[in-house]
Amino acid sequence: MVRSGSPASRAPQKVLPKQPKAAVTGRLRPAGRLVRDLMTEKVFTLSPSDNLVALEDLMDARHVRHVPIVDREGDLVGLVTHRDLSRSFLGRLDDLPVSVERDLLRGRRIREIMTTEPETVEPDATLKEAASILFENKIGCLPVVEGLHLVGILTEADFVRDFLERG
Repeated sequence: MVRSGSPASRAPQKVLPKQPKAAVTGRLRPAGRLVRDLMTEKVFTLSPSDNLVALEDLMDARHVRHVPIVDREGDLVGLVTHRDLSRSFLGRLDDLPVSVERDLLRGRRIREIMTTEPETVEPDATLKEAASILFENKIGCLPVVEGLHLVGILTEADFVRDFLERG
């Protein structure tokens, strides 16, 4: 710790150069890493009318915990997490045969359990802004949208993978 007035505080300070600004769609933004630099662009999605078997199968086959729900135009209309699926039904089905469980899941639609107004982020937001949203809201993912159109997803796992790759 350097105290004010000590000899170390009078030593010349290294001055870092100002960060350049880059134009993004007519706006200036501070240089730095953006959501688009880290987000996953290939997103597995479903529609509100799909049943919970389709959701469970997708999560299991693709090893994903978050599934954005989109309409026919690719606009985000909701989000379902593995926790949402577990809370909605699966906890009560433990004692049933798998065939009966799947029949019950087939009768339920994603629109019944999805979050209809999930937190989102734009691709040109900074990673710091996105991390703050995740942390403050205690959520594991952010659908990345341009307007309402889904263009990617940013998850806690993306941050961890980036940390590991950077050493």
